[in-house]
Amino acid sequence: MAEDESSSNVEFDSSTFLKALTSRPGVYRMIDSTDTVIYVGKAKNLKKRVSSYFRKTGLTSKTRVMVAQIATIEISVTHTENEALILENNLIKELMPRYNILLRDDKTYPYLLISADKFPRLSLHRGTKRKKGKYFGPYPSAGAVRESLALLQKLFPVRQCDNTYYQNRSRPCLQHQIKRCTAPCVGLISEEEYKKDIQHTILFLEGKNQQVMEDLSTQMEAASNELDFEQAAIIRDKIISLRRIQEKQYVSSDQGDLDVLAAKVTDGVAVVEVCFIRGGRSLGNKSYFPKGSSDSSPEELLAAFIPQYYLGKDIPAEILVSHKPEGMDLLEEVLKSESQHRVTLRCPQRGTSVRWMKMAITNAEISLNQRLSSRSNLLQRFETLQEALELDEMPKRLECFDISHTSGELTVASCVVFGLEGAIKSDYRKFNIEGITPGDDYAAMNQALTRRFTRLKKGEGKRPDLLLIDGGKGQLTEAKAVMAELQLDIDILGIAKGPERRPGEETLFLVGREGEIDLAADSPALHLLQQVRDEAHRFAITGHRQRRAKARRTSPLEGIDGMGPKRRQKLLQQFGGLQEVKRAGVEDLARVDGISDALAQKIYDVFHGEK
Repeated sequence: MAEDESSSNVEFDSSTFLKALTSRPGVYRMIDSTDTVIYVGKAKNLKKRVSSYFRKTGLTSKTRVMVAQIATIEISVTHTENEALILENNLIKELMPRYNILLRDDKTYPYLLISADKFPRLSLHRGTKRKKGKYFGPYPSAGAVRESLALLQKLFPVRQCDNTYYQNRSRPCLQHQIKRCTAPCVGLISEEEYKKDIQHTILFLEGKNQQVMEDLSTQMEAASNELDFEQAAIIRDKIISLRRIQEKQYVSSDQGDLDVLAAKVTDGVAVVEVCFIRGGRSLGNKSYFPKGSSDSSPEELLAAFIPQYYLGKDIPAEILVSHKPEGMDLLEEVLKSESQHRVTLRCPQRGTSVRWMKMAITNAEISLNQRLSSRSNLLQRFETLQEALELDEMPKRLECFDISHTSGELTVASCVVFGLEGAIKSDYRKFNIEGITPGDDYAAMNQALTRRFTRLKKGEGKRPDLLLIDGGKGQLTEAKAVMAELQLDIDILGIAKGPERRPGEETLFLVGREGEIDLAADSPALHLLQQVRDEAHRFAITGHRQRRAKARRTSPLEGIDGMGPKRRQKLLQQFGGLQEVKRAGVEDLARVDGISDALAQKIYDVFHGEK
């Protein structure tokens, strides 16, 4: 992600950058050592697209020359690929990168235009908005607009012919014969009636008319019920096209000039993401990482950032903020005095502004993740951890275990792995815990560790330098017992949440060291441990929820020995459903053909808690 520091002449580390790059849609900007943008591109999948520039073969000579000049790459995430396409166009026009001029055909984006004629025309428009009329768009491609025009012609018989053709008609054309036009050219419809069709078209394009969508949905269901699946598919495609043409593009709006500021602080790293909106168009974003703000709140961060960033610069009339900065009224007065015009700071609550803010927050989160996973930052954290724990060598591989369940149900243990390059997700593991007393976290931890490190003893997997246990002394005792039984010499650290479970109040215990380990709330070592612990917690919860969802989709009858598909089907048919099977007694169950007394007892036991 972009930083506020200028790029140096150090060779661009593509492998580290790509490892943490998101797979979301968006725009990327390639920048050389002089801080000049040399190329802007868009992608449906940023990770996949940007990675293609760094493959060893298959690149053109121009692309190789361009890649050799890259000092850094900035990323702007968008909601959809369509928005990325429009944002890319805005940035190319604004920045004029030299490789875009050489390699791309800079076309303007198409609009739908309803002309201002007596009998208005509905048409595709590209270029400057000199013609009088009402414009809708921009849209991502001319092909999509043409499909929309064809569909709108079927729904609303508004003329689409050009004025030269329209003004020289003496009789209706073929479009009238196939009911695609009401033939205003020869007076077959009054101006008043024609205006109704125009109004319906406008309402629909503004997203205010849902009647057509509802009618088409009804027609599709009717065709499906009549087994006319071909017709149902045709209507389905119409609905898809209708949704496409009324889709709102949030990288262009009718708002004027404004900035969007999103602040976020995680694990001692702070970021302020600034998105620039000019003339209703997004011109991209930039990430700033203020120093000395690791323990600041987002409100404090914005209060310090806004005056330093804006004083001495052009200030937009409106600034959207993710959090209300401290002293917001004073900030508005200072910015107003500096810019000689009114400046409003506000947290958006509704409309397009909320979507602008969501986009800024998404980019802030990705910038922060990129920063946290950077090699130099992680190296510093690992070095600080070695010093804090007084270890003989710097740990280069951390494994953290956590337990998740709901009232003891379907317990799952997680194992996440971090190295100097960040999270090593290919080495993550989940363990479905079985055969323990429900809710016994100690036994669950023992089972997960035994399974993981028994495999290590067999030569499977890599040995961690530090084993991190999410829990208190009880979980730590289980870990120590497993390591002793398997005769493994691995440093073990327990991290327990504080009394009020607030970050920075954790209690640390290192096996073999007396007493608790105290780390300051702003310690990089503690931030690393928190990051790994939180990832293990997230992974455990995700695994538990997946297991629970799978269990709820599975019939209890499927786990009974001797209950094949035919017997299950016969049983359910006999009783009319699973609820009646639950209510039945053993004798009632045994009356079903194919269900023996022993099998009936097993079925009964499943639903009534017997073992």
